[in-house]
Amino acid sequence: MTKAVILALTLLALPAVSLRAQTLPFDMTPERPASDSPAVTVPPEDHGKNPLGSQPVTVAPVAETVITEPLRRYVLPEGSLGLTGEFEDRLWSVYLTPQQAATGAKLNLGYQNSIFVAPETSRLTVEVNNTKIADEAIRSPESISDLGLNLPKDLLKPGSNLIRLRSSQRHRTDCSVQSTYELWSNIDAEKTYLSFAGNEPLTMQSLDDIKAIGVDESGLTRFNFVVPALEQPGSTAPLMRLSQGLAVLADMPNQSFSFETNKVTPSGPGEMTVLVGTPTELSPLFASLPDGAASGPVAGFVQDAKTGMPVLVITGPTWQAIRSAIESIVAPTDITAPVRRDVITTQRWRAPDAPFLFSNTRLPFSQLGLKTEEFSGRRFRTDFTIGIPSDFYAASYGEAVILLDAAYSSAVMPGSHIDIYVNDSIASTVPITSSGGGLLRHLPINVTMRHLRPGVNTIAIEGILETESDKVCAPGATGADAPRFAVFDTSEFHMPDFARVGQLPNLAATAGTGAPYNRSVEPVPLFMDRIDANTLSAAATFLGRLATGAGHPVAVETVASPALIGNRSAIFIGSLSQMPQMVFTQMNISEASRNTWGPDTGAQAQGVNTQAAYDEWRDKLKGGLFSRQISALEGWLKQNFDITLTSLRFAPRSESSFMPSNAASLLLAQASSPDGTGTWTVVAAPTGKELRESMQALSGHTPWAQLAGRISTYEAGTKTVQTVPVNSFKFIPTQPGSFSNYRLIAANWLSTNILSYAVLLAVLAVILGLATATMLSNLGRRQ
Repeated sequence: MTKAVILALTLLALPAVSLRAQTLPFDMTPERPASDSPAVTVPPEDHGKNPLGSQPVTVAPVAETVITEPLRRYVLPEGSLGLTGEFEDRLWSVYLTPQQAATGAKLNLGYQNSIFVAPETSRLTVEVNNTKIADEAIRSPESISDLGLNLPKDLLKPGSNLIRLRSSQRHRTDCSVQSTYELWSNIDAEKTYLSFAGNEPLTMQSLDDIKAIGVDESGLTRFNFVVPALEQPGSTAPLMRLSQGLAVLADMPNQSFSFETNKVTPSGPGEMTVLVGTPTELSPLFASLPDGAASGPVAGFVQDAKTGMPVLVITGPTWQAIRSAIESIVAPTDITAPVRRDVITTQRWRAPDAPFLFSNTRLPFSQLGLKTEEFSGRRFRTDFTIGIPSDFYAASYGEAVILLDAAYSSAVMPGSHIDIYVNDSIASTVPITSSGGGLLRHLPINVTMRHLRPGVNTIAIEGILETESDKVCAPGATGADAPRFAVFDTSEFHMPDFARVGQLPNLAATAGTGAPYNRSVEPVPLFMDRIDANTLSAAATFLGRLATGAGHPVAVETVASPALIGNRSAIFIGSLSQMPQMVFTQMNISEASRNTWGPDTGAQAQGVNTQAAYDEWRDKLKGGLFSRQISALEGWLKQNFDITLTSLRFAPRSESSFMPSNAASLLLAQASSPDGTGTWTVVAAPTGKELRESMQALSGHTPWAQLAGRISTYEAGTKTVQTVPVNSFKFIPTQPGSFSNYRLIAANWLSTNILSYAVLLAVLAVILGLATATMLSNLGRRQ
C-alpha cells in the first residue's frame, strides 16, 4: 500500500516538473555560488588615452547555464532577403562564440518564391564556410517553406563564419529579358536562423563575445542601457564612449541604442542589456551584482535573477572606477595615431570587406570576392564593393576602368549589351555589335566616377543577352543549359589617381567615414539641449554610426553651453526649438522653423486662403512661356551634353534659407563654424520622442547611406530621406601639397564650372594671340 501511494505521488509530481522545465528562460550565469567561481582581475589595455588605465578591472565570472529551448541566432543581417533575377549570389558572415561553434548546430531557412519561377530549372544553393550544405529546387510559390539543414561537425568555428546563398532562377513560360524581373525568392528572416541545443551555446565567457550579439528577426541590433544616474552630467561622456566602443565591436548594419533609468527589460535575439552604475545605484534594479563591485571596477556578463536574462554589467564603487571598467571594453577599439585603413569592414552584411582605395590601384575580381561564372540565361548580374575616402573630389571628370575578361557564345545576337552600375545608377554601356561569339580579353570599360561617394560603394556588372531562340521561346527553352555568357575572375578594376581635398559641408562624407570628426585629435564638443533618455539615445545612436564609419570611437566632450564651443568642430543634438541662435545662422535654417516645425495638427480651418492661392498661381504663371523654354533648353543640354545651367555660373549661388517640411521628423545639417576653421553638424527633431525614434530608423544601413548635401531630412511616415544639395562649399586640405594633386583638383573644379573654364580658355587664347603677334612683329624685313 505504501509503495502504491509513493508511486502515485511521483506520477502527480512529474507534470509539474515538466511544465517548469518548459517555461524556464535561458540562463547565462553560474549555477554554483559566486564564491565557487572566483572573479578574475585583469589590467585593461592602456592605449595612452585612459588616465585610469592602470587600475585593475574585475571580469565577472560566468559558468554553466540551464536552458530547455534551443538558442536561435537569426542570420539575415538586414531583415528579409530578396534573391531577384536569374542569378544572385549573397555572402556575409555571422560571428559565433567558442561555445556556439563547438556545439552541433542546425540551419533553418524559410523562403517563398514568385509563381513565375520554374521549379524544374531553378535552384537554391546554401554554403557555410565554403562548404555546400544544400542544393534545392525552388518550389514554394504558395507559402513559406522551411529547409532544415544539419551542419557537419566542426564546420562552424569561433569568430566569423561565412554564409552564402546562391539562386539560379528561370521563368516558366517567358523567354524575354523583361520577364526576368518577375523572378524572385524571398528569404524570410524570422524563419532563417541557426539553432543550438544544450546549455553551452548560451554561455558568454569574455567581453569579445559582445561581437556575437547578432540580429533579431527583423535584422535589427539594439543595445538597451539601464543607467540610474543617467542625468548626472559626469556620466554622459563615458556613456557616449561606451556606446561607440560597443558599436565598433558589434559592427552590425542596423544597430541602435536606447537608454532607461529604472527598468531592466529582458533581452531577446539581437539585443543586449547593459547596466551601468555603482552598486548603490544598481542594487534596487539588479539583485545579482557580481562580487568585487563594491571594491573595484567590474565588467562582464551576469544573469538578472528577476528576468533570467543575461546582461552586461559595468560597475564599480565610484564613477571613476566605472570609467576604468568602460575603458577595458572600449580601449581595444581605439587607435593610438591616425592610420590608413586597408578595408572598410562590411562582412557582417556583405563579404568580403570593401578595399579602401586612396590612389592608383588595380584589383582582380578574385580579390573583390567574385568568382568565374558561366551563365545560360538572359540577364546576368553580379557586383562588388569598394571604399572611397572622405576627401574624394573627382565626380566631374574622373573615370575608373573595368578590364573585363568575358566570353559570349555564337547564339548571342548583336544588340545585346553589358551595363555597369555604380550605386544603382547607370555609369557605362558597352554594346555587343558582332555575331558569332567572342572572347574578350581585358576589354576596357570606362566607368564615370560621378556616382561614387565617400564610404562603401557598390559596382554592378549586368549582361543583357538576347538570342534568336528567345524570340521563338519554344516549350522548355526557358531553362536552356548551354552557357551563353561567362565572366572570369581575372578581370580587373582599375581606380586611377584622383583629386583629394575635403569639402565642407559634406554629409555624405560624415555618413560614409565619420569625416571630419574621424581625424580629430582633440575631443569634439558635444552639445545636447537636455540630458534625458530620448536625447542620449539619439546621441549614442548617431555617435555609434560615426564610430563604425570611422573604424574607431570618436573622442567627444560634453559642453553645457554653446558659448564654450567657440570655433571648434562640434556636434549639436536636440530639439530644434532649443537650438542656439548661432546654429540657425550658420546652418542657414529659417528661424521661423523653431516654432512652426512639427506635424500638422489640423487645427487650421479647412479651405483655401484666397490671397495665398492667388499669389501662388501668379508665381506659377509669371513668365510661363519663357520659363518653359528655359526648362526645355536645360533638359536638352542635360540629356545631350550633360550640362546644367548651374554649371554655367561664374560664382556659386548663395544658400537659401531652409524650412523643414512638417512631414520631416528628423533633420541633419552641416556647415562651417563662425570663423570657418571648424565643422558644425546638427541633429534635430521637433520633439525628443521623434529625435529618438527617427534617429534609430535613420541609422539603418540603407537610409544612412542616402545622407548627402548640406541638409538631409528623414520622413518617418514614408521612411524616405530628402537632401538639399550644396551650392557653395569650401575646400579643406587633407593631403600634403603636391603639383599632381593640385592639377587634379583644378581639373575637377573646371569640369564643374564650365563657363569659367571657357572664359579661361578664351583668355589664354587671347594671350597666345598677342604673344604670337608680338613675336612676329619683330621678325622679317621692315620697309
